[in-house]
Amino acid sequence: MTKIAYILLCHKDPEGIIAQAERLTAVGDCLSIHFDARSKREDYEKIRASLAQNPLVTFAPRRIKCGWGEWSLVEATLQALRAAVDAFPRATHFYMLSGDCMPIKSAEYAHAFLERAEVDYIESFDFFSSDWIKTGIREERLIYRHWFNERSRKSWFYRSMQWQKRLGLARKVPADLAIQIGSQWWCLRRLTVERLLDFVAKRPDVVRFFRTTWIPDETFFQTLVRHLVPEAEIRARTLTFLMFTDYGMPLTFYNDHYDLLLSQDYLFARKISPDAKALKTRLGELYSATGRRFQISNEGRSLFKFLTGRGRIGRRFAPRFWETESSLGRDRTLMMVTCKKWHVAKRLVERVRNVTNLPAIDYLFNEEATALPDLGGIQTTLEKRTRHRRALVRMLFDYWQTDRLILCIDPASVDLMQDFYNDKAKVRLLEIECDFSDEYLTGHAKRVGLAGESTPRETLDRLLPTIRYDVRFESDRMREMNLPGFKVIRQSASVDENTVPLAEFLDIQVEKAREIVAMEHLFVD
Repeated sequence: MTKIAYILLCHKDPEGIIAQAERLTAVGDCLSIHFDARSKREDYEKIRASLAQNPLVTFAPRRIKCGWGEWSLVEATLQALRAAVDAFPRATHFYMLSGDCMPIKSAEYAHAFLERAEVDYIESFDFFSSDWIKTGIREERLIYRHWFNERSRKSWFYRSMQWQKRLGLARKVPADLAIQIGSQWWCLRRLTVERLLDFVAKRPDVVRFFRTTWIPDETFFQTLVRHLVPEAEIRARTLTFLMFTDYGMPLTFYNDHYDLLLSQDYLFARKISPDAKALKTRLGELYSATGRRFQISNEGRSLFKFLTGRGRIGRRFAPRFWETESSLGRDRTLMMVTCKKWHVAKRLVERVRNVTNLPAIDYLFNEEATALPDLGGIQTTLEKRTRHRRALVRMLFDYWQTDRLILCIDPASVDLMQDFYNDKAKVRLLEIECDFSDEYLTGHAKRVGLAGESTPRETLDRLLPTIRYDVRFESDRMREMNLPGFKVIRQSASVDENTVPLAEFLDIQVEKAREIVAMEHLFVD
């Protein structure tokens, strides 16, 4: 009788981990958890306390500080695997999961699926002859020692590799191993896991080799399983459904993807948006369902193979432009804050961030210096940001794993506003209407180059009415567009008068909106 021991590697969302554990163990399966040592200790203690009375949950005996692309991910997996083998002697299969995974089939279906054939499910293709790696370093991952993380210490990563190359320090791959590569999301039988752990204990030379390879979680288990298990007992595929954009970033699934996910020939899916609460609820209930039939489509598998055949996170390949995702996402809400006085909008947005924790960005289409995460180059110039505006904003949604995002936009950028309003996403616009003194408009004219320090007063007197009219024209033009979800707060209005439109715009409680608009110096120049 099939009994699955899930190996869960996670680093955040303690409530979600607790819910995942309760969901998977409710039907008799079990779970071994490794919670990243870089994460908050109080989060870990909360998980342990909540699951202390559950006999079907165990924990890795040692927490590892994990880094993407490092041996630490393999070590964390081995820690959790050993704990699971010892704690659950009746487990027949061991299935790797992340905190972003959710079941897309019932436990009844998953158990029956695994009972059909006595095989292991793990992507494993020849490292050198396959085209699994599309760009970037290939054999350098193996023949050089990697002590620095390419993401956090890029210059040292490549400098170290160059030094080894110049000094002729390339090393050989262990002679008895044919290096394989594939996805880290596998499902292995108990006998395979026991053989693997025994091999690790007897072959410290192999462990030493993989400790300093780059991205060993894509090669270590894949290589050892091929070394220990007959080819006829291996299915070179993963049972976890995941897709990647043409940019190489994993797609995130939302509430409207329920039917799509259920029709795929997989048992789990990643990554599920943390904000897709309805989807998580439905998938959570699905796992314990009985008598449920699933209509499997062939389209999902072919699409999956097509996309995953093009690389993994952070490794670009042609076509390398980002406009394949033309929509922000139907379940997402984009909130635009517009104000001619940029410092006022920035103050308001900063206050919103502090009070609501909503991700918010300053004038990303107007100021090149706006702080943005590294998105692979698309964010580097205003020209790129504007040209690929929807793709950029979609990537920001994905980066912060949110369904709600705020950005500042200049009132003159009507074409950008209209373009976002034409998207399938929910879009709102908030105008901050400010008072403009002659002194402020004079300073504005100097900042944008319409006037200089020596411009005669008579010239300024003729120029100011035109500038004032231009500001009013931009405001009137937005109103004439009759955009849905358009709200206004005014410098001339009271806190009470501004509270309601801000609460409606942000979809937050009135008390929180009042806390935001009541801030001192909001409109001070």
